[in-house]
Amino acid sequence: MIARWPVHIGVVAVTAAILFAFSPVEVKSQRNTAGRVTVGAGDLGGVVTSTKGPEAGVWVIAETTDLPTKLAKIVVTDDQGRYLIPDLPKANYNVWVRGYGLVDSPKVTTALGKTLDLKAVPAPTPAQAAEYYPALYWFSLLRVPEKSEFPLQKIKSQGEWLNIVKTGACQSCHALGTKGMRTIPKELGAFPNSVEAWRRRLQSGGARALMTRDITRLDTEIALKYFADWTDRIARGELPFAKPERPQGMERNFVVTLWDWSRPTAYLHDEVSTDRRNPSVNANGKIYASTEDSTDLIPVLDPKTHTAAEVLHPVRDPNTPSSKNNPYAASAYWGPEPIWDSKTLDHNPMMDEKGRIWFTSRVRPAKNPDVCKQGSDHPSAKVVPIEEADRHLSMYDPATGRFTLISTCFQTHHLNFGKDANQTLWTSTGIGGPGVLGWLNRKMFEETGDEVKSQGWTPFVIDTNGNGKRDAFVGPDQPVDPTKDKRVLVNIYAVGVSPSDGAVWGTVVGYPGAIVRVQPGPNPAETALSEIYEVPSPGFGPRGGDVDSNGVYWASLASGHLGSFDRRKCKVLNGPTATGAHCPEGWTFYQFPGPNLRDVKDPGSGEASYYTWIDRFDTFGLGRNVPIAMGNLSDSIYALVDGKFITFRIPYPSGFFPKNVDGRIDDPNAGWKGKSLWSTSGTRTMFHLEGGKTNRPKAARFQLRPNPLAR
Repeated sequence: MIARWPVHIGVVAVTAAILFAFSPVEVKSQRNTAGRVTVGAGDLGGVVTSTKGPEAGVWVIAETTDLPTKLAKIVVTDDQGRYLIPDLPKANYNVWVRGYGLVDSPKVTTALGKTLDLKAVPAPTPAQAAEYYPALYWFSLLRVPEKSEFPLQKIKSQGEWLNIVKTGACQSCHALGTKGMRTIPKELGAFPNSVEAWRRRLQSGGARALMTRDITRLDTEIALKYFADWTDRIARGELPFAKPERPQGMERNFVVTLWDWSRPTAYLHDEVSTDRRNPSVNANGKIYASTEDSTDLIPVLDPKTHTAAEVLHPVRDPNTPSSKNNPYAASAYWGPEPIWDSKTLDHNPMMDEKGRIWFTSRVRPAKNPDVCKQGSDHPSAKVVPIEEADRHLSMYDPATGRFTLISTCFQTHHLNFGKDANQTLWTSTGIGGPGVLGWLNRKMFEETGDEVKSQGWTPFVIDTNGNGKRDAFVGPDQPVDPTKDKRVLVNIYAVGVSPSDGAVWGTVVGYPGAIVRVQPGPNPAETALSEIYEVPSPGFGPRGGDVDSNGVYWASLASGHLGSFDRRKCKVLNGPTATGAHCPEGWTFYQFPGPNLRDVKDPGSGEASYYTWIDRFDTFGLGRNVPIAMGNLSDSIYALVDGKFITFRIPYPSGFFPKNVDGRIDDPNAGWKGKSLWSTSGTRTMFHLEGGKTNRPKAARFQLRPNPLAR
């Protein structure tokens, strides 16, 4: 077992340019002079007050159903309770106030161009106030086994237990603290106790097999006892022991626009708006999403016309299985029939420089053709033959409306483009798989159409003999041989390409988990060399991550931290000791906001962040290379600036669960209005959230203006 080690908690150094830009905006947002709000013809504005006076740091929500799809725009009041919602499309709107310590104000119907003062409503009771708290504050009430109770029969440590409950399994799909999870719906049936109710609810719906697997990993009867105790205490009236803060400072400059897209029975995994390598691609264009297990209908949003559409993603083989045949028990929400029906399992989209969308997508049944297997003369199959792949690649060209389906020998999960001459598309395999890194030589594929010759894969081989090149290697279960290199059997979840040197990085999900760096070399199947770095205490459990322009890797951790790894700090990079535990000095941890679970004494937050994305091009307005982490239990995204988190909250509908963001520059000369981050609802259980079964997933645009009244 690899030893653990101490690690420092550090502070990010940012450039003077970022500090110069950041501080004046922060001050300006709190120095607005007293007076009325100037409202333009396409705006709404006014002052929010309550019996306590002006209400600062509360949200004003304007929503309309007059457009082709439902739209909502949300802003935050300034220190004098003033608000301005700019640039609304012409329609009638319902407008109301939401904020911590309040209950929703009555909705007021209005047209645009008016000054509209609003009356906030203080919450009559703490219980009514807590109904608006993010899921994290309810999740933190969950009791977990004390550290002294481990090892259990099936699990060795409290950290390993937490990793499964958080982003290692349960909360990679939905948030436990939402209303639909912290309560047991009566429609589920009658049970002698809550343990049995939980046992039954875990069998519901198309994710039954996954939930059964993961509760078993937690030691089923022990886990059911804790979950039942949690919902029982909440049913008796127990309230969160911590309270969320209202937005402060720059957090009040946040503008959120939401559009309905897709359908109530669907769920989305990711969206894409532009090319990761050039955020001006597809300026003002349509947004696309992936629907994973739920449907083969790809959502498409046109934010200019406020129109949501769908495009059917095909498969190559009609015998490709569908998620509707997954093990299933009746849902308390949807009844006995499966609501998911997807053959393609579209997981992750990326856009290229031509505005085409590439997906990790299933195009055929899992059994591989002979070219992938033992005995094939394919260069990669000679190194690692692969029997099955349950997800492959596809490309959609909006200009022609056509899909190109690509059968890969390796399974795919996430994908990212390099900037090399071959326009290489790198893919991860996800949590399970054959332990390889896969790629498509896009230049070759587009020139020849040959999907077999254009693809390749390589095992993860560490330079344990220390000579700087890849040699013959020992297997994963064999000891290090000083004359050879060593293969490690890992599968990466996230995948990203470093702009600084072209190295491919990824995360290894698990406890404590790790990150991997691969330098492909001229012939990756035979020359790629890997480095693996285990996450040291107090961190653990990486899920999604990204690499910045300097080659520093950032990852969301189940321990409740954002972790950064700077390889330049490592004293050892290769040789017989470079097997994972050799560079604790490269790690720095930043604890996410919010409370931890009561029984957890180690440093960290209860937050279960799914992914981290690096804003390399300042598409949001906070500077280049700012890490943006998902606040999956907090209705938020977190930006790390000068070593401190800024929380940008999406308060409506409660339970917003972003899997990732991407940033686009629509007009570099338009100031804050020409930049934005895009995201989408990522929970598998939209029906657990505010609105219930009527919910549709949301496409979300996030913008940051210079002050809360900027137009």
